[in-house]
Amino acid sequence: MGRYLGQKSISFILTALVVSLVTFLILQVLPGDPARLILGTEGSPQAYARLREELRLDQPAGERYLQWLFAFGYGRWGTSLRYGLGVRELVGQALPLTLTIAVLAVGSALAAAIPAGIYIAVRPGNWGAKGLSFLVQIGMALPQFWVGILLIQFLAVRHRLLPAGGREGPLAFVLPVLTLALPRAAVLTRQVRAGTKEALTQDYVRTARAKGLPERVVLFKHAFLNGVFGVLTVAGIQLAQLFAGTIVVEQVFGLPGLGQLLLAGVFQRDLPLVQGIVMVVAVLILLLNWIHDLLLALLDPRLRYD
Repeated sequence: MGRYLGQKSISFILTALVVSLVTFLILQVLPGDPARLILGTEGSPQAYARLREELRLDQPAGERYLQWLFAFGYGRWGTSLRYGLGVRELVGQALPLTLTIAVLAVGSALAAAIPAGIYIAVRPGNWGAKGLSFLVQIGMALPQFWVGILLIQFLAVRHRLLPAGGREGPLAFVLPVLTLALPRAAVLTRQVRAGTKEALTQDYVRTARAKGLPERVVLFKHAFLNGVFGVLTVAGIQLAQLFAGTIVVEQVFGLPGLGQLLLAGVFQRDLPLVQGIVMVVAVLILLLNWIHDLLLALLDPRLRYD
């Protein structure tokens, strides 16, 4: 287990370094002069000089990268050019909302996908299972932003059951979470169905049935638990994607999350803000993948001894 954990930790550190280098190159080196990119062509020579000094653009690129990397590691992420506040403070205000929506969406998707996938796998010829399979296909095909607009129109505008946006109370999170959860529930349902269906054909399931164990014990303790690893992998990937993939939903529902903050930074050419958010999201995704791999290794000894 120690060797497995060490390998994953080294991979985490190396990947984070590569991501930081690519982020720095794309935002500060490849576009040319970041000062002209931020101020445009209307800036005065004094404004260009002041911004170059503020961003330390007069220093070599390698030195700037190392300074930024070590400063980021110590929690000094710079100051936003648009808001005049620290990037760390702005991210700290927006990140909890994005994390809450992402975790609730994946949790809701799993809660719906597990019973639905098991039901389809156990009763493939049943009309209810066929209907669920049809709904799963629709859920995978619908664009996410369109689902959000439909939910707003039906549940908020027409029937006034839920608020259409904002963050006033827990009900304000229902529509954004549903918008994110529905397509992910469709993907996870297919994964649960495939894993359970495959597990039901294995010898240990036939042995459990031959011993006279109740069907629910055979289904949940033997078939589902042994086929759940693929589901957990997909759910972990989806949760990681949502850290950076809630921009559309936050835009539709007017939520001041990390996606909205990143979009504002891009539109306003706020280089320190964009650079800080991209790096934070990358580290969060890598950290989640590291935790996910560790949990899978704890559940499945074959992974840590492979």
